[in-house]
Amino acid sequence: MSDAGAAALLSALTRRGWTLGVAESLTGGALCAEIVSVPGASAVLLGGVVAYATPVKATVLGVDAELLATHGPVHPQVALQMADGVRRVVNVDGVPADVGVSTTGIAGPDSPDGQPVGTVHVGIVTPDGSSTKALHLQGDRDSIRALTVVAALQTLLEFVQE
Repeated sequence: MSDAGAAALLSALTRRGWTLGVAESLTGGALCAEIVSVPGASAVLLGGVVAYATPVKATVLGVDAELLATHGPVHPQVALQMADGVRRVVNVDGVPADVGVSTTGIAGPDSPDGQPVGTVHVGIVTPDGSSTKALHLQGDRDSIRALTVVAALQTLLEFVQE
């Protein structure tokens, strides 16, 4: 998908007059970087947070600590709470971003909690609703991270298109 997907996403968000915040775990900033690669991204993208360590998901993004303790960071509700939390974090003059997107998952090579490597959740929160998408990706660490970026862009584009 790369630049074309990010450009289509930015175009769709611009048509709706929506701003964007990005919360990332396993993608480590790659999703935000893909969006920033498109000229004019600053008209839509307010910012991003890389919440790689599990406790940062709670302290910065406001993910429920009990949810994290019970289910770990790779869970659909965690993805939703990350997406919602980043909207607030990247506010401008007290106004939160309209849309939040998040990535959380296991890129490998090992799984810290027993879920299969390649298990990923993308969370989306918009003024029109929220959604999560579970992914079960194959490949090495780099390809799982790259495929997550592509899937997050595609999923968000499908969700925000009118």
